Amino acid sequence: METKKTSLYQLHQDCNAKFVEFAGYQMPIQYSEGIVEEHKFTRNHSGIFDVSHMGQLFIYGGEDLIKDLEKIFPLDLKNLKLNHSKYSFLMDKDAGIHDDLIITKTKEGFLIILNAACKDNDFKILKEFLGDKYKMVMDENRSLIAIQGPKSSEILNNVINGVKDLNFMSGNWFTFENQKVYITRSGYTGEDGFEISIVNDFVDQLTRELINKGSKLIGLGARDTLRLEAGLCLYGHDLDKDKTPVEANLKWAISKERISKGDFIGSDIIIKQLNDGVSKIRVGIKPEGRIIAREKTKIFNQSDVHIGEITSGTFGPSVNGPVAMGYVENEFSKKNTKVFLEVRGKKHPASICSLPFYKKSYVKGVNK
Repeated sequence: METKKTSLYQLHQDCNAKFVEFAGYQMPIQYSEGIVEEHKFTRNHSGIFDVSHMGQLFIYGGEDLIKDLEKIFPLDLKNLKLNHSKYSFLMDKDAGIHDDLIITKTKEGFLIILNAACKDNDFKILKEFLGDKYKMVMDENRSLIAIQGPKSSEILNNVINGVKDLNFMSGNWFTFENQKVYITRSGYTGEDGFEISIVNDFVDQLTRELINKGSKLIGLGARDTLRLEAGLCLYGHDLDKDKTPVEANLKWAISKERISKGDFIGSDIIIKQLNDGVSKIRVGIKPEGRIIAREKTKIFNQSDVHIGEITSGTFGPSVNGPVAMGYVENEFSKKNTKVFLEVRGKKHPASICSLPFYKKSYVKGVNK
């Protein structure tokens, strides 16, 4: 199959991007300054991420749609306010995670942002459950960009007036060059920021205007280091069909009201795990020294017994040291537990730590 390109491909080339193939797309992994500088610029200023490879699924419907989606997602959708967003999961009957996603209530129904590698399969799964009752559109005519960092609100508001008044995890329709753009105050870096859905023909112009106001394009490499420092999961690494939300330490994302009713896909397993506990759980891991423990690195306890595996690991520029996440047997998940990481045949000391490694800077309660 031919590799796809986003509508910003030419702009990426103009900015000397280094490309990689990701989920069937040619995507920028970094630009000329490199991943560490891009990471620091986002933390301290404002970075723009092309995430147009992700799925923008619009589902149209009213009260019946809410009832049907609540049978699929472990969310209290009937009480979700208009233009508000929630993080959630598409699970199988065993509570294994098909995908993690963001679902937003719109006037017409819901907008669901899906991971790029999962979006086609997600669409099929949702279509199987919902049938032909509702109009479902995976909108390929819209691009998605994220602007992240402490200066992002000021910069974006200079281009699209009014966005600074959005609360965290809420959104609305705005206008750019007479085009409707849907903007949510959200992101995946641990910083304040926004995600912008805009028609393909205007995304280049909008991105260039944001660059002219002081923001910079940032590649997927820095996006990965930023999200890991913030303790955020990456599907296909920290989350997959062999892990449940409870094992992933994400039970906060499951509605308590929905747990009490237990009528969503995978609810039997979720309720059992919440009551009985789990045998493995996702934790933060801080290696001692400068050793980087990459994905699939084995984790051992002090008795040299294999107790788990790293799912994400890198150097964290903002904390000036290595950071990692992984799954360990529950009895070894307590903070400050000493463990060992096997890297290139040698075992290196590390300890279980709380997440995130870097304190999130989300803006909440703007309008309160």
